[in-house]
Amino acid sequence: MPHFTVVPVEDNTQSHYDSLEGLNWVDYRDKGQGTSAHFNNVSSDDHGNHKEDVPFLNTINGAKRNDFYDKNLALFEEELDVRPKVSSFLSRLVSYTNVTQGAIEHEEAENDKFSWRSIPKSSSMGTLVGVYLPCLQNIFGVILFLRLTWIVGTAGVVQSLLILLICCSCTMLTAISMSAIATNGVVPAGGAYFMISRSLGPEFGGAVGLCFYLGTTFAGAMYILGAIEILLKYIVPQAALFHPPGLHGGDGAMLNNMRVYGTLFLCLMGSVVFVGVKYVNKFASFFLACVVISIVSLYIGAVKSIFDPPSFNVCMLGNRTLVRNLFDVCAKTVIKGNTTVPSKLWENFCISGNTSDHSCDVYLTRNNVTEIPGILGLASGIIRENMWVTYQEKGEILEIASLPSVAAQGPVENSAMFVSADITTSFTVLVGIFFPAVTGIMAGSNRSGDLKDAQKSIPMGTILAITTTSLVYLTSVVLFGACIEGVVLRDKFGDAVSGTLVVGTLAWPSHWLIVIGSFFSTMGAGLQSLTGAPRLLQAIATDDIIPFLRVFGHSKASGEPTWALLLTTVIAELGILIASLDMVAPILSMFFLMCYLFVNLACAVQTLLRTPSWRPRFKYYHWALSFIGMSMCLALMFVSSWYYAIVAMCIASMIYKYIEYQGAEKEWGDGIRGLSLSAARYALLRLEAGPPHTKNWRPQLLVLLKLDEDLHVKYPRLLTFASQLKAGKGLTIVGSVIQGHFLESYGESQASEQAIKHVMETEKVKGFCQVLVAAKVWEGIAHLVQSCGLGGMRPNTVVMGWPYGWRQSEDPRAWKTFINTVRCTTAAHLALMVPKNVSFFPGNHERFTDGHIDVWWIVHDGGMLMLLPFLLKQHKVWRKCKMRIFTVAQMDDNSVQMKKDLTVFLYHLRIEAEVEVVEMHNSDISAYTYERTLMMEQRSQMLRQMRLSSTERDREAQLVKDRHSVVHTGGRYSDEEEPLELTADTAQMTWTRDGCSYAAQRGNRKRVPRNFHELVNIRPNQSNVRRMHTAVKLNEAIINKSHDARLVLLNMPGPPRDSVGDENYMEFLEVLTEGLERVLLVRGGGREVITMYS
Repeated sequence: MPHFTVVPVEDNTQSHYDSLEGLNWVDYRDKGQGTSAHFNNVSSDDHGNHKEDVPFLNTINGAKRNDFYDKNLALFEEELDVRPKVSSFLSRLVSYTNVTQGAIEHEEAENDKFSWRSIPKSSSMGTLVGVYLPCLQNIFGVILFLRLTWIVGTAGVVQSLLILLICCSCTMLTAISMSAIATNGVVPAGGAYFMISRSLGPEFGGAVGLCFYLGTTFAGAMYILGAIEILLKYIVPQAALFHPPGLHGGDGAMLNNMRVYGTLFLCLMGSVVFVGVKYVNKFASFFLACVVISIVSLYIGAVKSIFDPPSFNVCMLGNRTLVRNLFDVCAKTVIKGNTTVPSKLWENFCISGNTSDHSCDVYLTRNNVTEIPGILGLASGIIRENMWVTYQEKGEILEIASLPSVAAQGPVENSAMFVSADITTSFTVLVGIFFPAVTGIMAGSNRSGDLKDAQKSIPMGTILAITTTSLVYLTSVVLFGACIEGVVLRDKFGDAVSGTLVVGTLAWPSHWLIVIGSFFSTMGAGLQSLTGAPRLLQAIATDDIIPFLRVFGHSKASGEPTWALLLTTVIAELGILIASLDMVAPILSMFFLMCYLFVNLACAVQTLLRTPSWRPRFKYYHWALSFIGMSMCLALMFVSSWYYAIVAMCIASMIYKYIEYQGAEKEWGDGIRGLSLSAARYALLRLEAGPPHTKNWRPQLLVLLKLDEDLHVKYPRLLTFASQLKAGKGLTIVGSVIQGHFLESYGESQASEQAIKHVMETEKVKGFCQVLVAAKVWEGIAHLVQSCGLGGMRPNTVVMGWPYGWRQSEDPRAWKTFINTVRCTTAAHLALMVPKNVSFFPGNHERFTDGHIDVWWIVHDGGMLMLLPFLLKQHKVWRKCKMRIFTVAQMDDNSVQMKKDLTVFLYHLRIEAEVEVVEMHNSDISAYTYERTLMMEQRSQMLRQMRLSSTERDREAQLVKDRHSVVHTGGRYSDEEEPLELTADTAQMTWTRDGCSYAAQRGNRKRVPRNFHELVNIRPNQSNVRRMHTAVKLNEAIINKSHDARLVLLNMPGPPRDSVGDENYMEFLEVLTEGLERVLLVRGGGREVITMYS
């Protein structure tokens, strides 16, 4: 069996991996057994004998490091600064510490702040304390104690169970999706915001995170309103500051009391949170105990009611329920001594204290007063009556249909004596009010940083908490319906039972246990909301995805988010001013539902995309369950309150668009990016099926840019023109070529790419950038033309600049590159656009208020000349310009018929333009034309001789240049090109001591003139004279008709097949466009791009 000796090593090198995602350094090495002798370059064979190490070691590095282990990895030693050893990497995994979300972004935890020197605090919370109990405390709350009995009485047991089933199913499906996301890696504190933002991207994360923040803030307001309602209704009603003037107006006075006391409580609780969250956490167990004790007392009271129901009687007049606090005895008369006198109840129904029958309410005189028990007990069978719905309109009096009653219309003033509905109820209203009772499922995920095993505790604790609370709610609905009289259940504030909390009437041993317990539990829930909401806002602000929230990322020295707490208090005050728990509950329902919707969406997207990083430990999830949960959330939003749903979605949409356009760019590997990749792949495969139809053709641009020596774009107006032509539609690829070798010029190409992207952003060009490094510029351009794009998204049009100053340059490589590019685009069947005098083209901030875009349609080239002005006119710069089309007629053409035909053609194309036919008569060649042709040919021959005489000098200079300079960047696109290749008609030059001599090549071609005398005697080629004559005549016609045009578009003739005439081709183009301010030369790609058919 092999024998190994473990030798301790001392690794003094530290790379940036030492702080990878908050990992802290742990050394596997045994410090106690090492001495300096152990660091010699020795190893052990199978028999335990030492032998010399491998001979191919880097002795220099070995001497510096004195590191045996590194010497054994000498093969990789040059990469250890970027690729750490496995032992080093694993040692840091041992002490992995979660990064608190909101304090610093988890990606940014790789800096030196979290180096090996920091010692993490151990996380010791288990499933029970860390997830289960916090979820119970957040789910159970004000709705259970203040509204559940009213919901059961109004909706009936059947529909109440349906509401519970819908809401609990929604949260259970959301918990399953949340468990999958939470177990797919480490979730720092930040809960739902972190999960959504890292799964769906910063736009969705910011929008939903703010909605979740608003929901948590309004939840704090709701809990405070619930606590004030309990205080003023059931504990100390005498503390009310505002009182109704009579029996009426109680609602307004109560709302004002809620506003005043709610504001005071909010300020008090905000101060407690400001002082320190530790005080809130100290009382968390007490608040939870209050909730548990209150629920247990309910179950005990329900069981006790079987044989001894509590005594809470309800006074009925006919079949109407009376407000018990307004009189003492439930009777029309009372006996005082031996005399029967009217009771206080009778007096309240009579006018001005007159107790005669004719001055009292008719309904009082015709109906009897009865007293019935409010709590009938579990064995009473009252559940049969409470099984079905009893929805009511606002102001409708609570009645028992089974009691006898004589219908009579009494005074409106006496309606305050009866218990009536304060709001109009329906199934959708009750759903919106009840849903906050099932929220709070994110409490466990919010504490993931404090959990011992978050990936185990979060799913188990959250699902168990939802199961427990759902069972409590379901059994509570059945118990309430089976024990309590229907009118008492529908009595929201307990007016029929002397102002007692309705749920407290069933409690044992006293209703005060429920009242006090519910008060403290709602106060605790409010403190938790005011504690969590500012930290959530701080997490969003610290992520820096919403610029105007940056100020709320600051905190005081202790880490408390002071500014975020201040904003939370202000927003919560808005909820307090609403002063109605029933109106605040649907608002926070919208925000929570939207948050749960996107949690389900995130899980569904990640599951369907099957990204390699999607490996959750929680296996009991499916995309169909997430989709059902998402659909239920969306349906509940519109069922509970469609107008609140629209408002919430508008708020989220505005935040989304704001982050998209103004927020900081973040790359979190989100699912939306993966979804975009999948959609792009699908679309590209569809486009690959065949070429686009003529109706779908639009210019997909490849813009070729030239950079100067400082990596600045030389002609940025090319990009301006591209943005005006595209208006954000279709494909735009901006390309450039750097002359050199890729291994040496990679950094330079990256810098060039960044410079181009900056200009693209400035000029508002939406597209892609590609910088190519090639040994020869024209070869790089040819590669760009061939390889740019992907599948069906390939450029079909090339935009390039004009080679300015080509006449003055002795080096022909600039315009040679231009002509080679024209030949490449022609060979690739791509269209070509060359803006000449591009510096005079308008910027995006300029606007032409009048003028014309003139099209000189000389040859039919696929219809691009017709389409381009139409596309330009879609942009605000050219919108006010009118279009004119000129065509040329020769002597044998019928110009009148041509104009008619062209007008009809434009009509069918749905293009509005003026039409004019320019007649060009056959005329004699002018002396000016002959002279221009002669000058052109003489210049061509002279430049050829000059190039011959300087060939050897250039060769010597190139050698010096190669030795003493890096790759020259001045001709990143065009000016610096490969040495001129001598053609068959050029002469070979030989340097001698007496000078240089020329040996002309013998061949079929004409011998090159040797001296200036021969240049003077050159006779112009007749073919060149004819072309020059045409160019001059066309230029005269264009200047005559279009001298004041904003832009002139005309056909660009193709270059000659023989490269000998390249100089003449450039001269023809110069003559054709001479004297025009803005010219766009257009050459079609060989296919029709416009059609008259729909």
